[in-house]
Amino acid sequence: MKLKKIAIFGKGGFGREVQMLIEQINECKMTWEFIGFFDDAKAEEKINGAPYLGGLNELNSYNEELNVVLAIGIPETKRLILEKIVNQNIKFPVLIHPSVIIGNRQFVSIDEGSIICAGNIITVNIEIGKHVILNLACTVGHDTQIHDYCSFMPHVSISGEVVINDGVYVGTGASIINQLEIGESTTVGAGSVVAKSLPANCVAVGVPAKPIKFK
Repeated sequence: MKLKKIAIFGKGGFGREVQMLIEQINECKMTWEFIGFFDDAKAEEKINGAPYLGGLNELNSYNEELNVVLAIGIPETKRLILEKIVNQNIKFPVLIHPSVIIGNRQFVSIDEGSIICAGNIITVNIEIGKHVILNLACTVGHDTQIHDYCSFMPHVSISGEVVINDGVYVGTGASIINQLEIGESTTVGAGSVVAKSLPANCVAVGVPAKPIKFK
């Protein structure tokens, strides 16, 4: 079986964790040929043993089919970078760590470019949009909708029947109670407990989480 070429955009800490994720997928089943990192910030020749391949210009000039993972945690930055990738050879795969538990794959959809890290539990009747990050050990309860570009840091707990709109960022260890909605581009602080729905474009912190400012 021919391996599929894959690269990571983003050479920071999360990018290196995604490199680890690719390696662990390959340990279970050889799938990917990892060719290196792209990033507009110049880097050393090697990053954790893998080549630095250049920035957006080099990525947009790549003349073969290539899978690219956006290892960018900040939703707005991720969206802006994606808008600048115009190369038709670029595809955005879904990466799911082998340890992830998905209750019933027939009733769970995960769209392109999303990254599901080790230890996640995703139950049933769940929709996950494009370029979503579920970092280590998150849980997603039944009938939840997660829209595009959202990022969840480690140990986030999402109860059932939650709607999370585009570009939401949820900090480490936060909890979201069932049957709530979080508005577009809102940030939920680490350790917060969301017990009431939150509006768009705010920063919410605390137990219970309350908006402290609007963007």
